[in-house]
Amino acid sequence: MLTHHSHQFLKNLELNNNREWFHANKKDYDQVKEDFENLCQMVLAEIVNFQENLLNTSVKSCIFRINRDVRFSVDKSPYKNHLAAAFGPGGRKSGKVDFYLHIQHNEKSFLGGGMWFPTSTQITSFRQEIDYSPNRLKNIIEEKKFKSYYNEIHGEKLKKTPKGYSAEHPDIELLKYKELFFIHRFTDEETLNKTFVSEVVYGCRILKPYLEYLNNLFFIEVN
Repeated sequence: MLTHHSHQFLKNLELNNNREWFHANKKDYDQVKEDFENLCQMVLAEIVNFQENLLNTSVKSCIFRINRDVRFSVDKSPYKNHLAAAFGPGGRKSGKVDFYLHIQHNEKSFLGGGMWFPTSTQITSFRQEIDYSPNRLKNIIEEKKFKSYYNEIHGEKLKKTPKGYSAEHPDIELLKYKELFFIHRFTDEETLNKTFVSEVVYGCRILKPYLEYLNNLFFIEVN
């Protein structure tokens, strides 16, 4: 499980994001990494009960490296100031729409998932589905429990009407989305609570129908 030490390390890393400091505090990081891996292992062990395609997925394949890829970034900070994992078949590189867990100090932790940086083909499929069968999506994201837990739509949205659709379309606001994902935020104290694993699993259960909707829409075969 996570501890106050986990958040303190991430806070210190944000203030000292350089290789010298990181290597001087490598033992602290190793403990934080182990705690996060244990947390993710407990989450994964519960998720497989309702997400069978994760059955043979190893927890290490789900966890993102803390090192940043700075090759094409203006920000040359070598490390991320958060811990993250994506629970998909085979791990974070599944290529599917997965459950994403993000741990960051100062009340910035969250669980989420959805349509993020879709390809042009995927956004075309998404809009066609909204046009033909809008209730399939609306019945998921407007369901009472879903809307209570994931109470806001996130994602970039067109200011104008997308090409090929009328401004009078009854679901034009949904059609304008270029991304559409949901997150549930956690306080620092919530991430340290002994019930945190159960809370993450609960959030995954609620999010599952939307992720299945996208995976069935974007991929011919869903493992």
